[in-house]
Amino acid sequence: MRLYPTGPAGRAAAALATSLAVLVPLSAGAGPAVADDGRPDRDFTIEDPRITESSGLAASRAHPGVYWTHNDSDDGPYVFAVDSRTGKTLATITLRGVGEPRDVEGISIGPDGDLYVGDIGDNLDGSWSHVWIYRFPEPKELRDATVDAVQYDVEYADGARNAEALMVHPKTGRVYIASKNEDGGGLYEGPARLTAGAVNTFRRVDEVPWVTDGAFSPDGTRLVLRSYFSAREYAFENGRLGEDRSVAAPFQRQAESVTYTADGSALMFGSEGAGSEVVRVEAEGGGPGGGQERGKPSGSGGAGGEAGDRGGGEEGGGKGGAGLGAAIVVGAGVLWFALRRKRGQA
Repeated sequence: MRLYPTGPAGRAAAALATSLAVLVPLSAGAGPAVADDGRPDRDFTIEDPRITESSGLAASRAHPGVYWTHNDSDDGPYVFAVDSRTGKTLATITLRGVGEPRDVEGISIGPDGDLYVGDIGDNLDGSWSHVWIYRFPEPKELRDATVDAVQYDVEYADGARNAEALMVHPKTGRVYIASKNEDGGGLYEGPARLTAGAVNTFRRVDEVPWVTDGAFSPDGTRLVLRSYFSAREYAFENGRLGEDRSVAAPFQRQAESVTYTADGSALMFGSEGAGSEVVRVEAEGGGPGGGQERGKPSGSGGAGGEAGDRGGGEEGGGKGGAGLGAAIVVGAGVLWFALRRKRGQA
């Protein structure tokens, strides 16, 4: 997949991400994320050497503490069940009855317990006439298996585009996709029910920022959308976005995935790369097993929020926090300038 836009904007974004990946651990004193006392739904590291481009996360409904993920690009029709207690892969699921995946970018679980896998990335920046969604029931037993999957053809009412976020509403079962664009994307709503053997047209219903993944809360009242450097949680009602707030997403070099825990008490943020970390951040209001301050990481992974949500008296102030804040401001300025320059050259 293409991690960043091409040209000056891409170089600036890549440089900023690399800088933050180095600066955050130094300033926050963070070590590698590890399982917390063997409990589920805590920070963990994906141990499977086959999973080098984890691009989506979905919390299992049938198996507490288990997260479904997949590689992106053309890795093959594979989905992995990873135990958050150990970081080990408990099952590798091979999808049968689907075409050759091109760029798998998102995964979500519907109210019927089915897993939806979004082959929705477009490395050619919106030149593929259609993309695909694959659907199969979440296995009752966690073991390596080959399962039959349904394939849905998807197109957008306003033309082809790149996307990395696939979200299934946990109450209505309607599928949403958030497109990815350096100038902002769109939230697209699928038909009430997807139909195999026919084209499923997704229509733009709202505007969203640059998005690399998204997820609905278990009760369907909130939608979180993340980007490389931040995340926002939106109220969600009647299929539309409402009031939003920033979330203290962790800084990760290849920030790609997010999901709520099965009980909705926290958000789990993941990234690409071999041995990638998944970091827990408490959701607003907490929930069963909560107790952390709102928007704060629960484990050892470095994290930070957007400036508007972090007061000077919070932990992380002082020289380390100031240095990190300066790096973000400078990097954001470089990225803004590069984007402006790119648009001026277009």
